[in-house]
Amino acid sequence: MSANYFSFKQFTVFHDKCAMKVGTDGVLLGAWVDVTDAGSVLDVGTGTGLIAMMVAQRSADIIIDAVEIDEKAYRQAMENVSACPWNRRIRVFHDTLQHFAENNTSRYDVVVSNPPFFRNALRPPVVSRSVARHDTSLNYESLLVHAARILTNEGRLAVIVPDSELVRLTEQAYLQGLYVSRLLRIKPLPDRAVSRGMLELSKERNIQCQEGTLTIRKDQSTYTDEYKALTRDFYL
Repeated sequence: MSANYFSFKQFTVFHDKCAMKVGTDGVLLGAWVDVTDAGSVLDVGTGTGLIAMMVAQRSADIIIDAVEIDEKAYRQAMENVSACPWNRRIRVFHDTLQHFAENNTSRYDVVVSNPPFFRNALRPPVVSRSVARHDTSLNYESLLVHAARILTNEGRLAVIVPDSELVRLTEQAYLQGLYVSRLLRIKPLPDRAVSRGMLELSKERNIQCQEGTLTIRKDQSTYTDEYKALTRDFYL
């Protein structure tokens, strides 16, 4: 991988202008989010456009909208999307989710977000990195409120968050009429604690939650078979 870009099987992501680079979280979520029978997807905080392009690769029929608040990231996402094979099905907007949701009549089958986190951590000095990694501009409450508004009745919201945030996010989702339908806990190594959780939330109150755990690496140099199976359509 170059410092400026990351090459996948069917597209390349330049990330030299973005505060947050291509990382495991985004790849995991883009590969895991359920887009079965979805006609429309909204990617919130698209950054480089990675998840939007992964979703486009996974289905030939999906139309994807992507919103990004940071201007440099927005411009880079536009460049990446324009160069990818599915550029006619992806639209990128320089906007906040709040403004976008309040001024858009579209409803989405899937909303997906690798949202800002490190809620109470020391904020970094670079403003764009702070916006990308902290909830200064989009917190969980706001994400849930606006996602619930723009999802179709059968729609679902998919996010990846630190394990320490899972309970709080689940409780806040309940208040917005969103319920956990899938949960995948992520471990970096077999002997490490769970570090992330991927949640799928839907409006179906009595849905049975499907739970599982995925370990990324067998050791520092070898990916697990589970991780390779999930991401095989993307990694070179």
